[in-house]
Amino acid sequence: MGVTSYTHESKTSVAPAKMFKALILNSHNLIPKITPHGIKSIVFIEGDGSVGSIKQTNFADGSPLKWMKHRIDAVDAEKLYCKYTLIESEPSFEKVVCVVYEVKFEASAEGGCICKMGSEYHVKEGVELDEEEIKKGKDKAIGLFKVVEEHLLANPDY
Repeated sequence: MGVTSYTHESKTSVAPAKMFKALILNSHNLIPKITPHGIKSIVFIEGDGSVGSIKQTNFADGSPLKWMKHRIDAVDAEKLYCKYTLIESEPSFEKVVCVVYEVKFEASAEGGCICKMGSEYHVKEGVELDEEEIKKGKDKAIGLFKVVEEHLLANPDY
């Protein structure tokens, strides 16, 4: 099995703890509310959000994916860090066994924060991912980050 790694950094004027809360700790409540045409619901099918929990994201009708399941591998609210693994989807991915994500929020010198994201695509034996496939996943993650950022900037009391 091969592994393809990718990293990305996004900057925002939103405080790191606020972004962590919205994108990690409370994503199951917030994201379906602000993306009703993309994500129908996010539910814990095992656990409560702590390490070992399984979270299922259910997509809106018409999406190429019906759902995805992620396992939470590490979460540290004090260090604003989370690691989770995409373990299953419908339809199943043809090339990928799993994807391991790491997210860390750090204060930036200008105020706000820098979100450091890393992804490891574990692909099936003999399979290679092309850059366009990785770019699609990256673009969706950045798009979700931007939607949450816009919501938090418009709702400073969140």
